[in-house]
Amino acid sequence: MAISSIWWLVTLSFVLGNGVLHIEAFYQTHSSSFILNQTYRPSFHFQPSKNWMNDPNGPMRYKGLYHMFYQHNPKDAVFSDNGMVWGHSISRDLVNWFPLQHALTPSEPYDTNGCWSGSATIVHPKGKPVILYTGIDYMHRQNQNLAIPKNVSDPFLREWVKSPKNPVLAPSITNKINVDSFRDPTTAWLGHDNLWRIVVGSKEGDKGVALLFLSKDFVQWVQAKHHLHSAETTGMWECPDFFPILINGTFGLDTSINGPYVRHVLKISLYDASHDYYLIGTYDTTKDIFVPDKGFEHNELSLVPRYDYGKFYASKTFYDGAKKRRVLWGWINESSVREDDIKKGWAGIQAIPRTLWLHKSGKQLVQWPIVEIEKLRTNPINLHSKILKRGTLLEVSGVTAAQADVEISFEVNEFGKAQVLDPSWKMDPQLLCSGIGTKVKGGLGPFGLLVLASKSMQEYTAVSFTIFRSNKNYMVLMCSDQIRSSLNLKNDLTTYGAFVDVDPVHEELSLRSLIDHSVVESFGGQGKACMTARVYPTLAINDEAYLHAFNNGTVDVKITRLNAWSMKKAKIN
Repeated sequence: MAISSIWWLVTLSFVLGNGVLHIEAFYQTHSSSFILNQTYRPSFHFQPSKNWMNDPNGPMRYKGLYHMFYQHNPKDAVFSDNGMVWGHSISRDLVNWFPLQHALTPSEPYDTNGCWSGSATIVHPKGKPVILYTGIDYMHRQNQNLAIPKNVSDPFLREWVKSPKNPVLAPSITNKINVDSFRDPTTAWLGHDNLWRIVVGSKEGDKGVALLFLSKDFVQWVQAKHHLHSAETTGMWECPDFFPILINGTFGLDTSINGPYVRHVLKISLYDASHDYYLIGTYDTTKDIFVPDKGFEHNELSLVPRYDYGKFYASKTFYDGAKKRRVLWGWINESSVREDDIKKGWAGIQAIPRTLWLHKSGKQLVQWPIVEIEKLRTNPINLHSKILKRGTLLEVSGVTAAQADVEISFEVNEFGKAQVLDPSWKMDPQLLCSGIGTKVKGGLGPFGLLVLASKSMQEYTAVSFTIFRSNKNYMVLMCSDQIRSSLNLKNDLTTYGAFVDVDPVHEELSLRSLIDHSVVESFGGQGKACMTARVYPTLAINDEAYLHAFNNGTVDVKITRLNAWSMKKAKIN
């Protein structure tokens, strides 16, 4: 509801170890000619109260609180080349969030056209947080800048002070760095020589590069002799991320850890493709270079894994020392057109934070929604050992289908009916899901969930598996099909696809989907493949949304387990 000239007082109480701290914030809502459209606003995904948001910046835990910074346009619901700021919110649980004043705003010649993405580092041994961020200067050149808390004893970190030495890193004739492609510094790590290191994304011609810099004090930085890594014909590398990961186990590691029990992950947000790709390999501390493992050394990044095969970009991880885990945040953009974003008054959300670890095979990462999100679950529905006959729908009733968490597992037999994967299909999973895969009838699948479905089935989003035979093996295709998700054909209705590394002969096929009005985050094979979709149904909204399990194959499948919950609304900004 639009309300004119009313000041709202919001008081937040955080129970900390030494008592109760209070913080107050005031907000003014201005009169407008329209009511902000809340139909598609998520209920448990992080976003500011209004206007545009993109990249997560500098997530960290400090003095018992989680801090989320993010790219924010405080003036409009669309991205702006000028004037981007760092929004800032705090949380005790990564689920409920309280907004604070902007942490960084354009104020100096070196960032007068925007405070762009960056990272936070907890500097040991004092545990002091620092921020490195990209500034866009008065000539629209990109440079790196340092900010420190005004008061390190403040757990809210409400005020940040920019260093008088800024910019601490800037393109010049001597370093030959592209002034238009030099951004998004990573969290720093401490090397064996007690020097801090960061990576900044860039490009040289059409070669994507991860530039490496060293410093003893975060102020004086020296460029390393070699790039940490690079790849020809990949274009600009945005929002790089570089961190260690445990070979055996799900525990996370502090960013400065290295050793024989550790692999390293280099994540790249590929500007030209708008996807996040990752490489697994070894960090050679002698040469200060990253060496990808076999299978990850491709220059063609489309051949290496992605965090998410849907709408998920500019992601960033942080080490949560309190729970010994590495947590992944990612920006989910809209699929609606610019005019609709302006009408609804907001655009952009963050994915549910995910815990991330290395699969025991060593060949891929696994992601799973943080366990804290489960405290929003209510009114559980349980179903076990149900045959889903070919060509049938099974309505899952009793849950709020527009705001739900659903887990389902399938057991498959009759593998002789699996369709042969034709090599002429070029093994492109997205092509299979969006084109060829829908034309071929019969076989093992597709089967899965129909979410945000209208009563008449004019609208639905299908998240499904199909099993193919390839030589003597079986391949599992996971699809998130948006083609029927909305009658509003102005929206992006792209269908997503990925192969899931599971053995359907010996393993059940599991799927989890978090459904939140206009976003569907799906995790296949216990988090081996992830897909995020933005959908804007015109009929299947709120109480008019339905949820079904389905089987469109020619062979019966068995639902071994189906658990579904309605999700309560989180308190977010």
